[in-house]
Formats: sequence, structure tokens, C-alpha cells
Amino acid sequence: MTVSTDTLVSLDAVRAAADRISNIAVKTPLVRAYFPDASGKVWLKAESLQPIGSFKLRGAANKILQLTPEEISRGVITYSSGNHAQGVAYGARAVGAKAVIVMPSNAPAIKRAATLAYGAQIVDVGVASSERLAKAEELVREHGYIVVPPYDDEQIITGQATCGLEIVEQLPDVDLVLVPVSGGGLLSGVATAIKRLRPDVKVFGIEPELAGDTAESFRTGKIVTWGAELTSRTIADGLRTQSVGERNFVHIQAFVDGIITVTESEIRAAMRAIVSSARIVPEPSGAVSSAALLFHSAQLPSYKNAVAVVSGGNVDPAFLAQVLTETGV
Repeated sequence: MTVSTDTLVSLDAVRAAADRISNIAVKTPLVRAYFPDASGKVWLKAESLQPIGSFKLRGAANKILQLTPEEISRGVITYSSGNHAQGVAYGARAVGAKAVIVMPSNAPAIKRAATLAYGAQIVDVGVASSERLAKAEELVREHGYIVVPPYDDEQIITGQATCGLEIVEQLPDVDLVLVPVSGGGLLSGVATAIKRLRPDVKVFGIEPELAGDTAESFRTGKIVTWGAELTSRTIADGLRTQSVGERNFVHIQAFVDGIITVTESEIRAAMRAIVSSARIVPEPSGAVSSAALLFHSAQLPSYKNAVAVVSGGNVDPAFLAQVLTETGV
């Protein structure tokens, strides 16, 4: 399917977003990783070093900083398993807005605690992403909150695209970029920025095999939905969204070269490799891009400089310790 890029997020909008969020989000470093058998140099984009521990601050801040005083006075709401929740809570605190987060009952305790620490109010629902959306819509009708969507929103996509802008600025010779994908906010944004700057760079989305709805959508050319009983199987709790966003999918179709899925054991092995080779702490969702480099090189084009985005590092310490002491793939 050929998609016109004229109506999609522009490079000017991404650059404006980078300026807008510069006092809240940080420019994260590219850290060299020495993975065995890599065909070229590998760099990790350490979004785990954002103030909230994930890339989600970029999009949330870009959205919230464009609200009017009247909208800020009404408060903001979102639905999230944890990282976007923290981004919205952090951004809302910066402008003095109330933040309400609809969160699944299986959200990691470390992400729940951080969201509360930023001053947000949490409303619990079941594990399905559809339940979170329905509850948020109910509360908007009751209280008039302003919705800050986790991914299917132009301002969110534009904010996440600033990560891609930085990659090209930091490594002009980059020729391959791998990005975790679930709802598609990060992948659609990063791919848009990179392809508008460097159309020759290959961009791949990486997804857990147990939550591979975006890979199926990309392959079939239409958005498919997986049940929560399927997507909740993966340890990558930030990648359990049941379907890719509509706006995100249009950008993905226009700018992404392929989507690869990785297994649970590959994710765990990638977490160990990231810690040992780069001294960066990844959560499972942030390790999928490195898992693709480590175990799926045959599905990737050759490269001289590859960047794997480590989307977040908000991992339970006990789970991290368990993964680090395992052996094998």
C-alpha cells in the first residue's frame, strides 16, 4: 500500500516539538554496545535515562505543553500500563494540572509507585487495554478531563519523533534503526523523523512474538486486534497493547521497512546482553530491539551503524536480578 506523506507529521513539527519539550525531556545518549557476532557497530539509544525512565515523556510533554490554561484547569487523564502514566503525571505536575491515570490491575508495582509519586490519581481496571479506554472515556464524560492518549494522537507521535531526530543528529552515519512497537507511538514517530531526514536508513519495528498484533497488521495491510488473554502473556508489559493505533499505522505503512517478532527467551537474553555490554538497565519492552539484533540478523539488512532504541528501564529489581542470573537463551 502506498501512503501519501503530505498529511503526516512534518519535520518542522518535530523540530518545534524538540524545542518545546527541551526543559522537561532530556537528549538521551547513544551508548556503544559490543554484541557478539554483530556485523557492524551497535549503539543503544538510552531512553531509560529520561527523568521518568522511558521515552513516553517526550510525547506526553509535547501534548500537555500545548494545552490552554482552561484545559489545564480541567485536568488530564490517560490510560496506561505504566510508562505513559508516568509521562503524563510528570508533565501534568510541570504545568500544575491534575492527572488521573486509568491503569490495569497487572501493572508493575514499580511503575504504579512512580506514577503515584508524581502526584497522579490512579483508577484500577482489568487487564484489557479496551477496558482502560472505556473507563477513561467514562471519566471524561463525568469530569471533563482532557485526554492525553498513549499513542494514537498526532502530538504524541510528534513528541516521540524527537527521539529519531536525535539519533540522526548524534550518528549521521546511521543506516539501521530498530524500535520497539506495540501501540505504535514510538515507532511511528522515530520512523517519520528518520525517513524525512535520511530516506536511505532502514527502520524496523520489533515486537514480542506473544503480542505480535502489529507484525500481523503490517503483514496483512490492515489493523488486527489480539485479545488481552494473548498479549498479556509477554513479560514485556509495555508492549501488551491489543492493536496498533490508526494514526500510527498510517505512519508505519509510510515509513517502516519491516516488523520482526522476538521470543520471551530472546528478550531475557537481550536484557542480560545490554546490562553486561553497555551497563544500561532495560525493562523487557526496552530490550526487544536488541533481541532482534542478537537473534534475527538474517531478517535484517546489513549495516555499519545500527541503533537499537532501549525504550525504557522501569523494571522490577527482583525480576531483573532473576533474569541476570539465568543462563542460556
